[in-house]
Amino acid sequence: MTSLFQASDITKRYGAVTVLDGVSFDVKAGEIHALIGANGAGKSTLCKIIAGLVDASRGSMTLGGKEYRPFNKQTAEKSGVEIVQQELSLISTLSVAENIFLNRMPHFAGVVHKRVMATKARQALARFGLKDIATDTPVGKLGVGRQQMVEIAAALDRQCRILILDEPTAALSGSEADRLFENLRSLRDQGIGIIYISHRLSEVALLSDRVTVLCDGKHVCTSATATVSTGQMIELMSGNSASSHLAFTSHARDQVALQVSGISAGVVQDVSFAIKKGERLGITGLVGSGRTELLRLVFGADRAERGSIQLNDQVLTLFKHPNEAVAAGLAMVNEDRKQSGLLLSQSIRVNTSLSSLGQRLSSWGVIQKNRERIVSEEMVERLETLSGGNQQKVAISKWLVKDANVFLFDEPTRGIDVSARRRIYRLFESLAEAGKSLVIVSSDLDELMENCDRIGVMSAGRWVTEFDRQSWTVDRIMQASFSGYVDRESVA
Repeated sequence: MTSLFQASDITKRYGAVTVLDGVSFDVKAGEIHALIGANGAGKSTLCKIIAGLVDASRGSMTLGGKEYRPFNKQTAEKSGVEIVQQELSLISTLSVAENIFLNRMPHFAGVVHKRVMATKARQALARFGLKDIATDTPVGKLGVGRQQMVEIAAALDRQCRILILDEPTAALSGSEADRLFENLRSLRDQGIGIIYISHRLSEVALLSDRVTVLCDGKHVCTSATATVSTGQMIELMSGNSASSHLAFTSHARDQVALQVSGISAGVVQDVSFAIKKGERLGITGLVGSGRTELLRLVFGADRAERGSIQLNDQVLTLFKHPNEAVAAGLAMVNEDRKQSGLLLSQSIRVNTSLSSLGQRLSSWGVIQKNRERIVSEEMVERLETLSGGNQQKVAISKWLVKDANVFLFDEPTRGIDVSARRRIYRLFESLAEAGKSLVIVSSDLDELMENCDRIGVMSAGRWVTEFDRQSWTVDRIMQASFSGYVDRESVA
């Protein structure tokens, strides 16, 4: 079977960070080729390069034996390369038919032929067994799983040669996933090449013909799927991450600072964990495992359906709003600091003092500017805020002013240079030494293994296990991270 698509020596750098390092990859006509790897392995970046969404720093590609250099998504689509990403690109206010034929609506003299469009939309949906979806239904009224199927149907209606699917079953029910698999096999039989990204290794084993493993931006291997067990896939994805770290001193005390019991909502199901005073608890898991959602539920940013929270010896109802969590002594540094962690239009002084205006920096409702300035200057000095990683360090410093007791960190060093990371790691150490409790969500296992007393693992919305410093290894953590997505027997 000849290669329909080939990528050679694909490298992608963002400044000093190399995301893809000399990756070569090919897809044959009429095959389903799985692309797997842990968080940050480079899977999505590689596929975005193939789909014209991102430019490669180095390397070349061919499609059908000819040079292939997509300048954007539109030129990739004209060449027959379609991508359906985990974050859907549908327009919720437009109808199903309008979304399927967006940018190519049948028309005459500028007038859209709605009847023709509806007929063609029904044909596109019928190929996917979606005859029950009315073409005039606004896409926003469909469930996420149905929206996913509509986007795939739209991609296939555009004379697709290469179809890229990024976690396509994440929002699908079992029956919808089965229908998707049937259609993908049919497309394979028609000679279409399919790139299939999924954390669900049982799906990879069931569906794909070949599997390529990426680790830390590098190509590990490409093998016939039938020759690789899911356990071997996990070992290959684990790579050779260093297990030795800087000297670690535990400051954990006997008293429990925070106890979360049976918290549930959305993807998060029946999660319980506890953290002691002075302890640093890491939480890891694959993208979509529910890590961020868990922190938001604990902090009251999202409404939990059930569960309870205990701070010190006080049992509390679940927080209905972050204000209640802040008043109880919790702080949260968001992953998306630009959207929900900072007021970007305001000064460092304002952001630093924001969480403490009512208690420490105002008198009778009037902000004490001089006191606010002194406190913000202290935080600038403590965190060297005016060097690299400005926004993240300001986001952290506002909670230091507040003097919270439990800190929830979501990807605390994302987008920060190495020297700034070290300063934040030293901050973790000083907070723990002062008896503060830290819950740290991170996709960087090395970061958690260097900074934490324990690491809890989430998989498919559940807290599956936790490790202490004596029991953890990269392989064991990776096994646990994938356990919710594969049959346990196949991993053993």
